[in-house]
Amino acid sequence: MVSTAIILAGGLGTRLRQVAPKVPKPMAPINNRPFLEYQMDYWIKQGIVKFILSVGYLKDVIINHFGNSYKGISIEYVEESSPLGTGGGLLFAAKNLHETFVVLNGDTFFEVNINSLYKFHLKRSSNWTFALFRSDEIDRYMFMDIDQKGEIVSLRSNNNVLSGLANGGVYLIEPEALRFFDYSIGDKVSLENELLPSYIAKGNALYGQECIGKFIDIGIPQDYYRSISILSD
Repeated sequence: MVSTAIILAGGLGTRLRQVAPKVPKPMAPINNRPFLEYQMDYWIKQGIVKFILSVGYLKDVIINHFGNSYKGISIEYVEESSPLGTGGGLLFAAKNLHETFVVLNGDTFFEVNINSLYKFHLKRSSNWTFALFRSDEIDRYMFMDIDQKGEIVSLRSNNNVLSGLANGGVYLIEPEALRFFDYSIGDKVSLENELLPSYIAKGNALYGQECIGKFIDIGIPQDYYRSISILSD
């Protein structure tokens, strides 16, 4: 079982400020509740009993709202004194973990069956597994090429396609996977553009499984407004 979730909630969220100017992006209100509550509600139902929140921009808004627990579930905070990027936030937040954990982007909601993904993760003896979703927004998401076993053979698709499998921002990670990097805790580094390419370049395998649950990314205003109806279903 996977019981700990890291949520990367430290980004600046510049594209969403016109509709939620006074709060960090994960706290953008959806039907008078912070987006982050919807995400945490879902993952509590999936068996998560501990959250680690990587926070930075307007972090006090998050900390003051949730405190040290949410619906009886423990919350720890990793506070970035300066922006570390998605990769730096992950390395910082995971530094004391010793068992399989899930990583979530603070601005996306993806219905992933954690038990199904974990079974796939174990079957492939994977140290790092992606939850993937099918999309036709090739200009917005990073399409990936995977083989029949689910191994990611390219982080950016080499095929000229109009739709494909994209990174859904939900990962299952073994702590030992983070020992392959030449970065130190506290370094500013991008997960997508630096950590993952470095991981593959060192000969490590990444795996991905397509998941068919609801997916919403509130990073831009039009999808933020669309999330109101999606999360109300």
